[in-house]
Amino acid sequence: MKKLLSILIAAVVMLTVVVPALAKADRLEQIKEKGYIEFCTEPYWAPNEFIDPNKTGDEQYVGSDIELAKLIADTIGVELKLNPLDFSAVLAGTASGKCDMAISAIAYNEQRAMAMRLSKGYYYSEDSEDDGYGFLVREEDVDKYTSIEDLANATVITQSGSYQEGLYNKYCNNAKNFKLVANMTDAYLAVSENKADVCITAISSGKLYAEANGGLSTTSFKFDVKEEEEGTVIACPLDGTESLMEVINGVIDDILESGQYIEWRNEYVEYAKTLGLDNN
Repeated sequence: MKKLLSILIAAVVMLTVVVPALAKADRLEQIKEKGYIEFCTEPYWAPNEFIDPNKTGDEQYVGSDIELAKLIADTIGVELKLNPLDFSAVLAGTASGKCDMAISAIAYNEQRAMAMRLSKGYYYSEDSEDDGYGFLVREEDVDKYTSIEDLANATVITQSGSYQEGLYNKYCNNAKNFKLVANMTDAYLAVSENKADVCITAISSGKLYAEANGGLSTTSFKFDVKEEEEGTVIACPLDGTESLMEVINGVIDDILESGQYIEWRNEYVEYAKTLGLDNN
């Protein structure tokens, strides 16, 4: 009986320690306690997130995703703390719990869903021609690279850690050379400067860059991907973020119903064009 009593007492003591710890692990409550939400982004993907060279500090980071992050912070009632990182570091920092959330034109895929908690999709391209992922090339090569087979003699480039890298590994993997860079702007520049022939990219982003800078064009090729993988989502750490994701999904429901995100995006498409994307 004494031994049993000792075990029960130990169990009660353990519960008094574990229960408060579990309660404290709720990410939303932690955010409210510290008074700010920290989000990670890679600011080189206009119109979602990019840098205005005419501004300084956090004000230099602009885009439709930045506006969405601000709205989430306002909804929670806290300040927004921005943490600009390379895209691979955005994903790693979110999966490890270093960031409260990541808003960085993140595409859904099953691997990410296993490592992070993903939101509802908050943006799908309105123009069917701009949906999905394809090739960005120099204008003179627009008819040269219209299939995966055409990559056999090409140097292909894309962003490290991106959904596009996964597309290459899954569907292509046959190029003469394959290069990875830290951000998509560098990939676009590599094609423009003849350091690569084809960039695997989101068609909408590639077209925006080409229109702003000239000399480049997307081709007729488009990857055949699952419908749910064409949307853009917000990522959070897996542990303790159930209530935080409820708030995020609630905000997404509101902006989808009101059309607010599309308004932001259209605004920043034009804004990015006035800056010239090579300045980002």
